[in-house]
Amino acid sequence: MADAAVSDTKAQRVLVAADKFKGSLTAVEVAERVTAGLRRVVPDLEVEALPVADGGDGTVAAAVAAGFERREVRVAGPLGDEVTAAFALRDGTAVVEMAEASGLQRLPAGVFAPLTASTYGSGELLRAALDAGARTIVFGVGGSATTDGGAGMLSALGARFLGAQGEPVPPGGGGLADLATADLSSLDPRLTEIELVLASDVDNPLTGPKGAPAVYGPQKGASPDDVAALDAALAHFAKVLEESAGSKAAEYAASPGAGAAGGIGYGALLLGARFRPGIEVMLDVLGFAPALERADLVITGEGSLDEQTLHGKAPAGVAAAARAADKEVVAVCGRLALPPETLGRAGFRRVYPLTDAEPDVAKCIAEAGPILERVAERIAGDFLT
Repeated sequence: MADAAVSDTKAQRVLVAADKFKGSLTAVEVAERVTAGLRRVVPDLEVEALPVADGGDGTVAAAVAAGFERREVRVAGPLGDEVTAAFALRDGTAVVEMAEASGLQRLPAGVFAPLTASTYGSGELLRAALDAGARTIVFGVGGSATTDGGAGMLSALGARFLGAQGEPVPPGGGGLADLATADLSSLDPRLTEIELVLASDVDNPLTGPKGAPAVYGPQKGASPDDVAALDAALAHFAKVLEESAGSKAAEYAASPGAGAAGGIGYGALLLGARFRPGIEVMLDVLGFAPALERADLVITGEGSLDEQTLHGKAPAGVAAAARAADKEVVAVCGRLALPPETLGRAGFRRVYPLTDAEPDVAKCIAEAGPILERVAERIAGDFLT
């Protein structure tokens, strides 16, 4: 475990604000297991659980755990088949997670559709949030199966994308190569009356070496030829939009966050969204600040604590906020790939990887819950007794 020093003071109230262990435990389950382990050592310990997410998959679940109402709606999946997707609603604020409709999780096992997967269902989810009376929509993007620049989403909200003969272009990023005209004049007028926040942990532009196809396309099954085709199609998409929507279309394509989730960030910016780091938005929405104020010790974490963690992932955001409030932070994780000095600079007092308790990685993944409870017992011994 990183940093052998233990706390001189004993915490009275613990806040568990961890993300999911992808493939093993949801954020809610992480909080439950950590709480169980802590209370095995300190039975009457006050523990507040606040599962967190950074805008990617698991964001709606984190909002529901924080008291939002779960709403379900039938929408189009990335291949056009109907799926049941959820969003969260409380006091006029909706949390919409694009992965619920258009995520890799919605594809059959082993199936990818890099050129044809569409974000149409994500637009239907946004429309459902509008129908539910949302005045603020936090649009969490990540984990997408799509690289269509948000064209499908915009179509579901009233935009029209037509080929040379006046026919709708095929769904997916590949179909945008055939785009001749783009018409945004019939977008749902309610979009101008709400606050739309684009919540993402990536700041890539739409196209180019750091754009959506080049950086994230291979994760979605795109071959090198597919990546080149998608990059050209999205550049063409932005060019056609510039002709109909003006110079802002080009500005948005180069803006941070435009390349998020296969370019759906670009579509959201065209709708007037304001881009913010996903974890910052979610901590605000979930009520992290008052929970932090009540806590003496904060426990955060995620499946893999690595270099990516430091670039906008949930544990880094929790640690930064806790450090600013002069609160002690420790982390749990399945795998640790950061040196102690880096962890210290990021605000982590100590990190407890499951592999310290069980060196067999396969067993850590398969039995993450019980092992995490044992790790939490060690945290209790180090910080609470």
